[in-house]
Amino acid sequence: MKKYILLLAFITTTFSFAQTITSKQEDANVAQYALLQKVNEFYPDITLNKTITNFYADGKIIDSQQQFDLKGTKFSSYKLGIEPDNKKLLFEYVTDETGKVYGDVSLFKGNVLRTTFTEKTGQIEVSLNGKSVYTKN
Repeated sequence: MKKYILLLAFITTTFSFAQTITSKQEDANVAQYALLQKVNEFYPDITLNKTITNFYADGKIIDSQQQFDLKGTKFSSYKLGIEPDNKKLLFEYVTDETGKVYGDVSLFKGNVLRTTFTEKTGQIEVSLNGKSVYTKN
């Protein structure tokens, strides 16, 4: 009897935590676009694009990503994601010249803080409002 009760409890719990995840390509909302504009102001290599793919779980945005047409560019890969709180974005791109470059850009008390990792050279760079404040090779 104990086994059946545990099995029933497990099945009920599993169903109650199931979420429906959907995605929609749409215009960036006001907060997302404000973040992109602020970041692009100091870091123009982070592309400013109005179209975004939002991922929803039960009606709430859980992730946002931008898709790019890379034909005719130096990039073999370019990914950009925005966290749900619209205060941080993650980027990753690959070129023949630089190799894989990735990192994040965060808003903090009106400042724009960027951390960049370049795999090809092993360089780590931290920038504040577009100016390098720390570099390690």
